[in-house]
Amino acid sequence: MILILLVNWNGHEDTLACLRSLDAVQRPAFDVLVVDNASSDDSVARIREAFPAVEVLESGENLGFTGGNNLGLEYARQHGYEYVLLLNNDTEVAPDFLAPLVEALEADPQAAAAGPLIYYHALPQVVWSAGGAIDWKRGETRMIGLGERDEGQFDGPPRPVDFVTGCALLVRTRVLEEVGGLDERFFAYYEEVEWCLRMQHAGYRILFVPRSKIWHKISPERREASPRVHYYMTRNRLLFLHLGHAPLRARLWTTFSYARTLLSWSLKPRWRHKAPQRRAMWQAIRDYRRGRLGRCESTKV
Repeated sequence: MILILLVNWNGHEDTLACLRSLDAVQRPAFDVLVVDNASSDDSVARIREAFPAVEVLESGENLGFTGGNNLGLEYARQHGYEYVLLLNNDTEVAPDFLAPLVEALEADPQAAAAGPLIYYHALPQVVWSAGGAIDWKRGETRMIGLGERDEGQFDGPPRPVDFVTGCALLVRTRVLEEVGGLDERFFAYYEEVEWCLRMQHAGYRILFVPRSKIWHKISPERREASPRVHYYMTRNRLLFLHLGHAPLRARLWTTFSYARTLLSWSLKPRWRHKAPQRRAMWQAIRDYRRGRLGRCESTKV
């Protein structure tokens, strides 16, 4: 039994498009659960009207990516699902995307999670993620293949990676009994990297499955311009390095890189437009040092 889990927050148009793409998936059989994080855009009514067979679970508040998915993971555990696929609501999937992910986990009992080859929706042949890698020297993470045009360089059997993005992550439900769910102190960003690391520390592998393909409606330009994204990426990188017991050199490099960025954005005239992002980074660092984790309640970020 497979459950596909989508978290929605004021994004019914993306969610409906994602559900329409899932309608074309023929095998293996699966159920869909949408967790709605207290949307104010009539999402729940629209989803239920368009897809009456889809279960919609209302969280009652914005729990973020972590809390919303944890509600769904608990639902899956209670209802006896063997696998759960975390799937961003702003994705669209190939009709044959699901079977290769399940087959990869069934063929490798030591694999806890698997993820697909992910393209930019606006650039359908350009890769956003072919799995993820962690640089423990610099304390950095990166998407493998980011920005590369797919010319078959990622073809082949499933292979281990450091992590797969929570944008599309199939996990064995029984693994939750050993490692737990997503850490809600992250709220959003870096949570899946830490989760995959926890799985590996428990003796499991994380697989990238190139035969499985999806498309993500992500905009690097919008993310780069968002103070809120800068806040969570800054604070949560520090939290990830702490929880992952990163070596001292990784922490020192992170401190240096943050200081360099903040100085550049403060002193160089060409970065004056970065003032909102600079303030968000400063607040993120202060909040981490003060133990203010989870959802950022500031109206200035």
